[in-house]
Amino acid sequence: MTIEELIKKYNVPVPRYTSYPTVPMWDTVDISSAQWLQAVNKCFDETNANKGISLYIHLPFCESHCTYCACNKQITRDHTVEDPYISSVLREWQIYLNSFKTKPIIRELHLGGGTPTFFSPENLSLLISGILKTADLHPDHEFSFEGHPNNTTFNHLKTLYDLGFRRVSYGVQDLDIKVQTVINRIQPFENVQRATLDARKIGYTSVNFDLVYGLPLQTLQSIEFTIDKIAELKPDRIAFYSYAHVPWAKTGQRKFSEKDLPSDAEKRALYELGKQKLMALGLADIGMDHFALPGDEMFAAHKAERLHRNFMGYTTSQSELLLGLGTSSISDAKYAYAQNLKETSLYQAQIKTNDLAVFKGHIQTEEDRILRKVILDIACNGKLQLSEQVRKTLPPNAFLVWKEMEKEGIVELSETYLKLSPELGKMFLRNVCSVADKKLFGHAGVNEKNMFSKSI
Repeated sequence: MTIEELIKKYNVPVPRYTSYPTVPMWDTVDISSAQWLQAVNKCFDETNANKGISLYIHLPFCESHCTYCACNKQITRDHTVEDPYISSVLREWQIYLNSFKTKPIIRELHLGGGTPTFFSPENLSLLISGILKTADLHPDHEFSFEGHPNNTTFNHLKTLYDLGFRRVSYGVQDLDIKVQTVINRIQPFENVQRATLDARKIGYTSVNFDLVYGLPLQTLQSIEFTIDKIAELKPDRIAFYSYAHVPWAKTGQRKFSEKDLPSDAEKRALYELGKQKLMALGLADIGMDHFALPGDEMFAAHKAERLHRNFMGYTTSQSELLLGLGTSSISDAKYAYAQNLKETSLYQAQIKTNDLAVFKGHIQTEEDRILRKVILDIACNGKLQLSEQVRKTLPPNAFLVWKEMEKEGIVELSETYLKLSPELGKMFLRNVCSVADKKLFGHAGVNEKNMFSKSI
C-alpha cells in the first residue's frame, strides 16, 4: 500500500496512551477517597524508598483563551484567585501526607496548566516551598514547569530555579502571525527568544518547545518558518504534537471552521516536513511526538530503554506513583487511577472539607496491568517481548492485525517479539499500541468522533 493509502486506513480515532485503560474506558464511574487512598498507600509503600514519587500540579488559570487548546483551564484576569487555590493544593497534599507511613521522597515534580506562570513568582515559591518542606528529594530528582513566553519573567525563572527547577517547556505552537491570530495566541518570536535566553542565563539545563501541526491556516511555509526561527535558539527537546480537533468537547475550537484545517494528506505533509527539519537540527525522534538532542536526558533514557509514559507524557522517571494535585489532575497509583473534580470551585469546596476531591477512578485488574506494560513497551521502547503471559492476555485478533501491519511495513513480527519498523513504525505508533487495547477492542463507540482524536 502507498503511504497515502495507509494514512487513509489508519487515520482513525485512537488514544495517545498516557494510561491503560484510557480515561474514557475506565470501568469505575466513581471511587471513594478510602478506596483510592488504599491503592495510593500500597503503591507508596512499594516504591517510595527506592524510586520516589512523582507530583503533577495543575494550575488552571489563563488570562486569555487559546482557541486550539483542549486542556482544562479557567480564563480570568483576576489574580486574587491565586492565594485560595494554592491553599487548596497544599491542603490536598496534606491529606496525602496524613495517610503516608513515612516521609515522601520526591523524584519528579511538574507544574502544568492552564498557565503556571499566571501565578506570581512569590506564590509559586509559597506553593513549592510548602511541599518541599514536608518531603525529601530523590538524588536524581527532576523539576519542570510549563511557561508562556509572553508572561514568563526573569523573576519567575530565577525563583523556580532556586527551588530546584532545571527544565522549562514553552508553548510555541506556531510563529506565523496568521495562525497565531486564528488560535488567539499571539506571541512574537522576541518573547520566545527572551524567555529562552533568560532560562539559559540563569542555568536551566533543558529548554523544551511545544509545537503543533495541523492547526487552522497552517501551511508548509509556516512550519518551515517556525522551525527555522526556533533553530536559532537550539532547544534541547521538541514536542511536536498533532492538533486534536474536538470542537464537540472544547467549544473554543468552534471559533474556526473545519475548512480552515489542513486535509489528512496536508497534515501528514506538515508533520513530515517538520520531522525532517527537526532531525536536520540534530534532534532524534524518540517516540510519540517527541524529539531530543543527544545530550538531553530524555534521549539518554530512550537509548537506555528506560523511558516511561504516564499522564504527563514521556518521562525519564520510573516512579510508579504519580499524584496529581489540583483541579482535574489525574493520578496513577499502579493499582488504580483517579481524577479530581474538573471545576475549580467544586474542587476547592471539597478540599475544604479535608477530603480528597476525587470524582472518578478505575481499579486496575491483573489483566489491565499486563496490557498496560505491553502498551508501555511499544510506546517507550518500540518493541515488545511476546511472552506466554502476554500472548494469553492480548485481544484475540491482535496477531492477525499485527500480521497485516507487518505486510504493510509498519511492524516486524515473530513468535517471540514485535518491533516497530524503522520507516513506518513511529508514524503509526498509536495504531500499533491500540491493537493491544482490549478495552478498545469491540467497543461500539470507538470510531465516534466524541471519544478520541485521530491518530494522524
